[in-house]
Amino acid sequence: MAVKLTPEYSENSIRVLKGLEPVKQRPGMYTRTDNPLHIIQEVLDNSADEALAGHGKKIRVTLHLDSSVSVEDDGRGIPFGMHPEEKAPVVELVFTRLHAGGKFDKGKGGAYSFSGGLHGVGVSVTNALSTRLEVVSYREGKVARLVFSGGDVIEPLEIRPAQDGERRSGTVVRAWPDTKYFESPVLPLAELTHLLRSKAVLMPGVTVTLINEKTKDTQVWLYKGGLHDYLMQTLNGELVIPMFENEGFADGAHESFAEGEGAGWCVAFTEDGQPVRESYVNLIPTSAGGTHESGLRDGLFTAVKSFIDLHSLLPKGVKLLPEDVFARASYVLSAKVLDPQFQGQIKERLNSRDAVRLVSSFVRPTLELWLNQHVDYGKKLAELAIRAAQTRQKAGQKVEKRKGSGVAVLPGKLTDCESKDLAHNEVFLVEGDSAGGSAKMGRDKESQAILPLRGKVLNTWEVERDRLFANTEIHDIAVAIGVDPHGPLDSPDLSGLRYGKICILSDADVDGSHIQVLLLTLFFRHFPKLIETGHVFVARPPLFRVDAPARGKKPASKAYALDDGELKAILDKLRKEGVKENAWTISRFKGLGEMNAGQLWETTLNPDTRRLLPVQLGNQSFLQTEELITKLMGKGEAASRRELMELHGDAVDIDV
Repeated sequence: MAVKLTPEYSENSIRVLKGLEPVKQRPGMYTRTDNPLHIIQEVLDNSADEALAGHGKKIRVTLHLDSSVSVEDDGRGIPFGMHPEEKAPVVELVFTRLHAGGKFDKGKGGAYSFSGGLHGVGVSVTNALSTRLEVVSYREGKVARLVFSGGDVIEPLEIRPAQDGERRSGTVVRAWPDTKYFESPVLPLAELTHLLRSKAVLMPGVTVTLINEKTKDTQVWLYKGGLHDYLMQTLNGELVIPMFENEGFADGAHESFAEGEGAGWCVAFTEDGQPVRESYVNLIPTSAGGTHESGLRDGLFTAVKSFIDLHSLLPKGVKLLPEDVFARASYVLSAKVLDPQFQGQIKERLNSRDAVRLVSSFVRPTLELWLNQHVDYGKKLAELAIRAAQTRQKAGQKVEKRKGSGVAVLPGKLTDCESKDLAHNEVFLVEGDSAGGSAKMGRDKESQAILPLRGKVLNTWEVERDRLFANTEIHDIAVAIGVDPHGPLDSPDLSGLRYGKICILSDADVDGSHIQVLLLTLFFRHFPKLIETGHVFVARPPLFRVDAPARGKKPASKAYALDDGELKAILDKLRKEGVKENAWTISRFKGLGEMNAGQLWETTLNPDTRRLLPVQLGNQSFLQTEELITKLMGKGEAASRRELMELHGDAVDIDV
């Protein structure tokens, strides 16, 4: 695939947004603190972005004897002229300011079309958490050197002419991670090796080298066959059908996606062995998956299901689900997304909603065509998926028989789902009857149940357990989920649990937040084991909808934003696509009841595009959490609440 090279990477390409002290105070907000690998990865990502943009063929990582790590590339070199607005050398800004970099300037004239280093906090975090960091940039016949300590410049920028024999262009960054910020100062070699090898896989023709001065080992990776070679070497099970490998990228005339957006993938199906599943966005490993993986799953499922339907292969009474097709799939997926939105700064999971449609739209037609050209292989794959569906359905029936006797009568307002399989069942506790109506119409009847709640739920923090059922709403919640109220030290019987996910769904306003808090209080106080075992979730409906007009060949479109930050990102993207200021319409949802069934499905219920937050205890222990909730929810705690408000009032941005 030819990446469209963007012309300009100079002092004007760098945009600055400011400040570095917060990183040292709360490093965990910006990076992983178990070991320094992630801060080194930030430097590595910059070198990989240069290679991805077509400006480098070599990346070398050296683990030095003094525990420092250096990353070298033969890219264009970081610009070291003065920044036109900030009146400081650009290379200094890149390493000392959060949100400074060439990755923000997308579109025409930007330095990078596709990049993994998106948030721009990257190398400045590396700098802040290193006792020493040296940068050497080779560019335009000159060599610039700059040295930092703890994020501050200790040897100012020094520029000299390049000598004979020196590299023509490129960057060398050497960092000494500060051990006080990390639980372990040791770089996990296996993880680093995997990371470097994956960069080589995803950039065929680029040589990646790792030199370890302590062990005197040198490893070199250069893949010319890309994803196929890599998956073949990593797999250990026997293939059911030959590997399915392809790629698809949007051209300049594509209706929905920017030029160059798309994905390359290689999928293998095996009878046994541990599946290998790796995904990347703009070369960044997304270990927690995300919307691009959902797109691959959706594309595979739709193609296989249409093949099964075409050849009438599905036995009576068997219902095929996406995970049946996906159960024995191994894959390597490399997506290219113009403005990727990640969950969290360490970019483990892709959140961009459009990526589901992007990947699925390229995977589905190519696999459908391949299956119909190779009918025998298609039938083998269908057999594998149908067998998985039959096994899953049998397991679900066993559980149902065990629970069949003595089940309480389910509440009348509960709209239940068809499946009895805990792994897929979910119940939504929905605020208000009108939202409940939309949710009932928009849900997936197979696996999603809806329980509408009328008005505010009781504050149960100080309610005795045997008095709980006097409240109708709480009685209905307990009966619907199939678990009795219990305390933190009890061992409740969870065998009656009817749903794998219990999702709180309320409006994205102050009242909705209040209902959320009341329900979380109920679960923490009277159903703590459900939180401990990871069954409670909070759904995040959007606050805004943006209707954009048709632009060029792109048709009119809708986009949803959870908050002001996402709204700003959507509008920025529209401006870059050439939409005139205020040619769009912004609607604000006052509540879930305003959404029709289709909108509620697309934004809040669809597992591929929704935002669902797992409820966990976080950094505090059970007792500390209990103490804090007592202050917030206890009847006689007004003074404590006032103290909390005075202490943290400035940190709250309330939208009444």
